Amino acid sequence: MDKRLYIETVGCQMNVLDSELVASALLERGYELVDRPGRADVILLNTCSVRQRAEDKVYSALGRLKHVKEHNPLVVIGVIGCMAQKDGPLVFRRAPHVDLVVGPSQLGQVPELIEAIAAGAGPQIDISPDRKGESHRDAKRSFLPFDPNRAIEARPAAHQAMVRIMFGCDKFCTYCIVPSVRGPEQSRPMDEIDREVRRLAEQASRLGVALEVTLLGQTVNSYQWRDGGQTWRLADLLARLDGIEGLARLKFVTNYPRHMTDDLLAAVRDLPKVSPYLHVPAQSGSDAVLGRMKRGYTAGEYREMLDRIRRTLPDAAVTSDFIVGFCCETEEDFQRTAALVRDGRFKNSFIFKYSARPGTKAAEQYEDDVPEDVKRRRNNELLAIQNAISEEENRPLVGRTVEVLVEGPSKTSLKRVEAGESTQLVGRTVCDRIVVFQGPQDLTGQLVPVTIRKAGAFTLFGETVDGRQ
Repeated sequence: MDKRLYIETVGCQMNVLDSELVASALLERGYELVDRPGRADVILLNTCSVRQRAEDKVYSALGRLKHVKEHNPLVVIGVIGCMAQKDGPLVFRRAPHVDLVVGPSQLGQVPELIEAIAAGAGPQIDISPDRKGESHRDAKRSFLPFDPNRAIEARPAAHQAMVRIMFGCDKFCTYCIVPSVRGPEQSRPMDEIDREVRRLAEQASRLGVALEVTLLGQTVNSYQWRDGGQTWRLADLLARLDGIEGLARLKFVTNYPRHMTDDLLAAVRDLPKVSPYLHVPAQSGSDAVLGRMKRGYTAGEYREMLDRIRRTLPDAAVTSDFIVGFCCETEEDFQRTAALVRDGRFKNSFIFKYSARPGTKAAEQYEDDVPEDVKRRRNNELLAIQNAISEEENRPLVGRTVEVLVEGPSKTSLKRVEAGESTQLVGRTVCDRIVVFQGPQDLTGQLVPVTIRKAGAFTLFGETVDGRQ
């Protein structure tokens, strides 16, 4: 009988990709994916440590899985990813029924470790050493890349794929745990990335769908690959991938403001398959806060970058991230951030209340002194500003026809899909705007012209040009 795998993912796109890779490795060994932990022989939680809420969610899920273990003592329960790297043996102490703890740089060992547990070897842990106690060279050796071929069954959609082009981060922002749990910055060879995208494009072509690839990196525009005395950067990689047959769209996230170079903007402008969509986190509009965050730029430099984007790519969609309530943030600091959001005219922004992370410089050096009610109020105010801008920026699209890559049925219409009826579909424009419209399910994975009839802050509503319902 086949072994059954359930994997649940918390966190960013990098974690989603890691889950796909682990699932692929286990599928090759005869596992099948199931949709409920109670049906599984192996249960894996792929975890995030960026905010406390994400960790609380994982430990809460582990508490519920205790009953699964009591019902089936042979089930293997594993915690993998960033929280596993950060907490290490603490996971076993907080959840004694866990069998496996594996950091993001040891994910390639998961199949062997599961086999060892099944053979009676007891709980297993494999994480990288604390980066603080290692040289940069030794840290690179202990944080190992993991990018095997992916089974199409491990991906949620044949028409969308994520491809990691680099690992880790060397920025060491004071609030961020990522450099500790993901390791040093390392770029993948360009030939290797090219081969992976070509394989994905061939899969999509065989299935008759349009492929959208998103290139991933913690600071993706820091990408550089050196070989034979020559250095290739992200603009060079985009130019190479743009010519791949069967590839429809190419995106890249997440960008670091200081590396948003003119040659990269020119590549986005000139390469037909590269989407004019740029996610560039600002985090704050206050130089004092940016300094304490150790972001490496000023608000003025971020604004100058925005100006260059608008000059080169006037129709591009730019999105950002902001943290409110960071240590010592005054009301004046917050108002500077609000001004940046107003002036930036972002398509949307991801706005978070500051969450102190043990092991970061901010937690060691600064007091988390902004009261929770102030954080909440600033969060809501910034969201209101951004939402109003998002709606204003979407209104001019009403009456226009846009090309939409159809992702499938919207969440609210899945029951009608099961009945085989025409339903509400959801997709995205080349600028990553969400569009919903009526249509048959067989449009999933296709590029479809849709005329926009209504616009909200988060969603555009339209109808297909050919009237397919």
